[in-house]
Amino acid sequence: MAQTFIVTGAASGIGLALCQKLLQTGNRVCACDVDYEALQTNYANHKKVTEGGSLLLQPLDVRYVDQWQYIVNKVVAQWESIDVLCNVAGVLKDNWVTDIVIPYDVDFHFDVNVKGTIYGTQSVIETMRDQGKGHIINVASIAALSPVPGLSLYSASKYAVRSYSLAVAMELAEYGIAVTTLCPDAVQTPMLDQQKDKPQAALTFSGQRTLTVEEVVETIVGPILTKRPMEVVLPQSRGVVSKFANLFPQTTGRFIDIFRKQGLKRQTKS
Repeated sequence: MAQTFIVTGAASGIGLALCQKLLQTGNRVCACDVDYEALQTNYANHKKVTEGGSLLLQPLDVRYVDQWQYIVNKVVAQWESIDVLCNVAGVLKDNWVTDIVIPYDVDFHFDVNVKGTIYGTQSVIETMRDQGKGHIINVASIAALSPVPGLSLYSASKYAVRSYSLAVAMELAEYGIAVTTLCPDAVQTPMLDQQKDKPQAALTFSGQRTLTVEEVVETIVGPILTKRPMEVVLPQSRGVVSKFANLFPQTTGRFIDIFRKQGLKRQTKS
């Protein structure tokens, strides 16, 4: 049965691939991004790749509550409901802590990654509660499970996204609203491309391989939408390692150089 989705970060990467998949399966999709020109370009031929899905393109800077409220009102006016919100939009700037520029770098990560996710989630709660149902999917990161030297601000922002999302999931369950936190490892997106050849981002590449956007999308449209779990880590094996590292930071910190060397080696092959 067709559902109504709001997807942020829809002009590229996971957001773009997700919207394309949802449209192909006949859903109603409000695709949002701060880069409205890219949205228009990437969805110009959407009818050629869809099978009846309805598409609404909207510019959105996730940092502004009024823009969120406008989109929620417009989607409800057009389609009468919001079944799923996918907070995909996110930013990353790799840097050693000694090179962080304050307050710019701090605001950059927390305004988009944290506030953007919170504002989006809060904006749909009233509509979903009135409906008696809904699903919010917040994309965090494997960096939300274990601190990542070289990506301290990104890691901190994703920790916040995960913590907020898990707390909200427990609160909203009684209203029939599910909140899923998705924590993927490195995904082959423009965000990953910008980290190549940068030693401070070496740990991003320390896994056995990078995920494809298709793998992430299939996880969303598959087990996440059908089972509505509170948290999904992709791949699960990396999640186990990351959670262990989080439990024993001082112990695992001794092995950082090993993981960094692995990452540097894999960076050159990416």
